Amino acid sequence: MERLYLRELKMDDHNELSKVLSDPESMQYYPHPFKQEELKNWIKWNEKNYKQFNHGLWAVVLKEGNTFIGDCGITMQKIDGVRLPEIGFHIIKEYWNKGYATEAASACKEYAFNVLGYSEIFSYTTLKNIPSQKVAEKIGMETYKFFEKNGEQQIVQVAYKNKA
Repeated sequence: MERLYLRELKMDDHNELSKVLSDPESMQYYPHPFKQEELKNWIKWNEKNYKQFNHGLWAVVLKEGNTFIGDCGITMQKIDGVRLPEIGFHIIKEYWNKGYATEAASACKEYAFNVLGYSEIFSYTTLKNIPSQKVAEKIGMETYKFFEKNGEQQIVQVAYKNKA
């Protein structure tokens, strides 16, 4: 990656991570912004994922200034009843629209195919979350299907290794 690097999240990241996961605008497509306890549980969940799957959401850090700007990575998600590898990300608002989510998500897609050996990787979000869908499109994902979760329409996008 040109401008970023990814590393495992650690409990010390919770203050920086709260700038995105506790922000009402950043979390508008989630049920609610995270409280401190939820933030800590988020980091613990990712620590478990690193051990169990060799992946999870990682800290996204700007190389210049070593600045924490969010998280991005691959988690196993239940998508319409099926457990699938999914690329997700959360970028602190002041760093939006600079291509950081696309750069990090693209690196995660390559990692999923070339290191983890997945033949397909998914992304899903609510139908209202156009910015996330655009990032998925920029990294070569296409619409896979739609489904309903908690009364809200979801879109699932996919990239296939043989089309990467």
